[in-house]
Amino acid sequence: MTSGPQVAVADRLFRRESGQAVATLARVFGDLDRAEEAVQDAFLVALERWPRDGLPDNPAAWIVTTARNRALDRIRSERRWAGRRMALEAELRTVGEDREPETSVSPIVDDRLRLIFTVCHPALAPEARVALTLRALGGLTTAEVARAFLVAEPAMAQRITRAKRKIAGAGIRYEVPRDADLPDRLRSVLTTLYLIFNAGYGPPIRAELCGEAIRLARLLVALMPDEGEAIGLLALMLLQDSRREARVDADGALVLLADQDRSRWDRAEIAEGERLVARGWALGRVGVYLLQASIGVEHARGSDWTRIAWLYDQLWHVSPTPVVALNRAVAIAERDGPAAGLAAMADIHDLDGYHLFHATRADLLRRLDRLDEAAAAYAAALALTDSEVERGFIRGRIEEISCRRQG
Repeated sequence: MTSGPQVAVADRLFRRESGQAVATLARVFGDLDRAEEAVQDAFLVALERWPRDGLPDNPAAWIVTTARNRALDRIRSERRWAGRRMALEAELRTVGEDREPETSVSPIVDDRLRLIFTVCHPALAPEARVALTLRALGGLTTAEVARAFLVAEPAMAQRITRAKRKIAGAGIRYEVPRDADLPDRLRSVLTTLYLIFNAGYGPPIRAELCGEAIRLARLLVALMPDEGEAIGLLALMLLQDSRREARVDADGALVLLADQDRSRWDRAEIAEGERLVARGWALGRVGVYLLQASIGVEHARGSDWTRIAWLYDQLWHVSPTPVVALNRAVAIAERDGPAAGLAAMADIHDLDGYHLFHATRADLLRRLDRLDEAAAAYAAALALTDSEVERGFIRGRIEEISCRRQG
């Protein structure tokens, strides 16, 4: 490989496979910055050699070994490592070799899993967890993470730096939590991955973020194959992602679920999502992500609103949040009519600042020909969203109501 496109292939492959090296070296050093420095050194070597010599048979192993060697060079040449040099060298020499399973904290041991639980620690702010996850495990640069979340690069760099300082200052360890702590810590990991997915699901759609969230969820499921909620989250994201291309038309305008061309849905993602949902239910522990994925399966099979409303009832029992109540009201409206949906919404509180609450109410009022109230609700929704795609859709509804009033 010698041309520009071939260098780009090496660049993408390195980024995809570098998470293992970052995770392993972060465990050895106990410091994410030092791990990233060593992996960045390996990246420069890869950009020189891979286009010239061809890709290695096992890129992930090549990156780990090369980063380890660069880390050894650093600790031998820099005075700051003098006190720990011998211990670090001994530990680094074992990196990349087959190791016996550890038994001190959990039967689950993998450096990537340790790093996931570290960068998704609940003590960190949600936006910091997202940024660190994409930086350390997704191989994105700070500039790429900043662009993905529409913030300036210096601001994102500060966010990442503060998060790393908090990891060091709070003594957050690079380890898989003990079984007793696992539920809370796993919840934080799953929330972080779903935040990444939703940031890409839009609108506007940023497919690369959806893809990265799904890739990390696949990794989590591979590392924790008996965790039903990890399986449920992967299934949920796959089922939602299957509809991604149909959510906007050729002009980029939003297309609601009922109006989507279902022939454009990705059948392979749906089939995988269905298999994962069945696997999750077989484990016998039903949680919020598995229930939402089950709702996704029902939509994939034709949107049986009686079954969907029942699933929302189950979801409400395990997660009685206002947003779940809103989605349940939508299901009731589809099953029993818009008046029933409005009645279900009457008991929902704390969503006055949520544009989809007003948009949902506006749609139900529109279907009941309560046009003045619908127009006011759409106006409230319009004032609360910054998404140009959603604003365009809402403006269209307001214009439609105006025409109906005049006609």
